[in-house]
Formats: sequence, C-alpha cells, structure tokens
Amino acid sequence: MFFRFTGFTRNHLPWTVSDELSSKLTPVKNSDSKLSLLNSKNQIFQPNATNMIKLTHQTKPTKSRIILGLLANLTCSLTIVFLNKWLYSYKKFPNVSLTCLHFFSTSVGLYGCYLYGLFEKKHIQVKEILWLSLTFCGFVVCTNLSLQNNTVGTYQLAKVMTTPVIMILQSYFYENKFSYKIKMTMVPITLGVLVNTYYDISFNMVGMFWAVCGVLVTSCYQILVGSKQKELGVSSQQLLFYQAPLSTLQLTLLVPFVEPPFQEEVGLFGTAWPCEVILLVVASCLTAFFINLTIYWIIGNTSPVTYNMFGHFKFVCTMIGGFLLFQAPLNFRQFIGIILTCIGIGFYTKFKLEENKLMQKKTELPK
Repeated sequence: MFFRFTGFTRNHLPWTVSDELSSKLTPVKNSDSKLSLLNSKNQIFQPNATNMIKLTHQTKPTKSRIILGLLANLTCSLTIVFLNKWLYSYKKFPNVSLTCLHFFSTSVGLYGCYLYGLFEKKHIQVKEILWLSLTFCGFVVCTNLSLQNNTVGTYQLAKVMTTPVIMILQSYFYENKFSYKIKMTMVPITLGVLVNTYYDISFNMVGMFWAVCGVLVTSCYQILVGSKQKELGVSSQQLLFYQAPLSTLQLTLLVPFVEPPFQEEVGLFGTAWPCEVILLVVASCLTAFFINLTIYWIIGNTSPVTYNMFGHFKFVCTMIGGFLLFQAPLNFRQFIGIILTCIGIGFYTKFKLEENKLMQKKTELPK
C-alpha cells in the first residue's frame, strides 16, 4: 500500500512512501482536512535526509521519455542478438563463458542500481530460488546455443513457441483456463514455426535440439518467475538481484567441464582474443544488463501489455535484421511460415487485450 503526502505546499515535490515504510505509519486527517502520517509514537512523520532514502519520486513520465525507453529497449534487444550471433558464428567465442559474463555484469549492474536507490533489497533465502536460478541458467544457455546453431530467423521463430508451451504446462499442472479464441491462435503460430523450420535450408539436428530445449526450459523459467514473485512478494528486480549472482556461481562451476578455460580454441583463456572481440564481449555484457533495466522501466511506467505488443515489433525487426546482416537465405515457403506466425501473434494480442479489458470492467468497484 502507498500513501501520498498531501499536506505539503505546492513548493514540495510529490513523494510516495515505500511498502516497508508505510507499514510503520498511519494516515490521519489534521484540522485542515489534509492527510498527514503518524509514526508509532503518534508523531507526525517528517521526511529528512535519513528516511528520504526510502522514498521514491513519483512523476508520470512524458510520452517522449516513454518513446525513448522503448527505443532503448529495441536497440538493446536487436544489438545483443546480432552481437552474440557475430561472436558465435564468426569469432567462435565460447557460448557458456559469454553467458556467465552476462550474468556477472547483470549482478554488478543491479548492485549499482541498489546502491543508487532504484529499488529496495529484500532478503531471500538461497534455497527459495535455487531451482529458479538453475532454470535461468538453462534458458539463457539453451537459447544462446540455439542462436549459435540456427539462423536468426529460425532462432527467433522457435522462441515464439514458448507461449503455447506455457499454456499447455499451465493447463496441465496449474489447471489454468484459456478461452477457445486464445487456444486457436496457437494453430497459425505453431504451423508457421513448423513450416519455416522444415524449409530452412540451414536446418540441422543440433540447432533443433537446442531450440526445443530452449523453449521447454524458458517456459518452465517464466512460470517459476511468476509463481516465485507472488510467493515471496518481491519485484522482478528484487528477485533478479539474488538470482543473477547465484546463476553466475552455478555457471562458473559448470564452465570447466564444458569449456575448459585454458584449452585452445575452446576455453575463454585458451585463445589470444583480438581487441575487437574483447570490445564486442564488453558491449554484449553491457547490453545484457541494459535490456533487463529497460524491461523493468517500460513495464513499470506503461504496462505488461504494452511491452508484450512492443515485443512483437521487436520480433519483426529481429527477423528482418537477421536476413539483412547475415544474408540468411529465405525461400517463399519460409516467408509463408513467418506470415502465419505473425498473424497468430497479432490475433493473440488482440484477444488478450479484449479479455484484459473485460476483466478490468468486472473488477471495477461501483461508484
């Protein structure tokens, strides 16, 4: 619950009290019918240099700032796909080692955000997020291996299959109900992915294996994230604050077995990487962190639905960019598959928006 300071003059900025602080305060009306906050000693709460740290500035972002945030996320999302594809395909950079560096940079970046006061830390026991961190490692490693062994188009289309797989898992294990219209949108999505994959002349069993593993593990991870956030009562940033370092440790223990660090042409330190590769790796790590940061900012200042719709636009841009930058061959049947998938995604978004509006009307209290 949040309380707003309304008893101040117009010269004061509007501040919002955090959950942790508001639980210790009681809202009361003073003689001027203005709202004040009392602490446990019935003293009027006054913000100062000490407790102001726990306050977050509440200002509605302008349209220009939202557009800039969306463009930043679009740029980061496209950049990391093309950077990683370049590192894997042309520079033969070790996949799991790069993923480990991504986790490490995200951990450092989030700690900096915490010190800067962008979010509050909430204590979480390691055992509570152990499986979540393992699936986090699995989904990033598998999707990166899928990107390494597939064309950008096939990699991107395979990721779309995460939605129908999540629906199946939630229906079977969590008894979640989905409308008939939503279920039917999975038909063109699935058909489009299958058509594109079947007629992809770069098709290979290794790439398909990692694509399937990536979809399955990503689906499990996304379901676990949702359930853990509700169970622990934390935000995505608070969860990732503990999850990223734990995943870094887990991958650090795994790297010596799959990519021996000092083995030639395999390990991170077994090759004298040129300066351009080092710069690309640094850029990739920074981009990985900023993707997480912009995702949370967009969802926090718009809505998950807005981000979801924006994600479809990124999907199209990634497909086009992959074909242009890496000159991946595209035949007519693959093009039909892409169109089918885009139609399914479009209808899925439309029906979800309609259902969300309907649910919103049902939950609105009568005035």
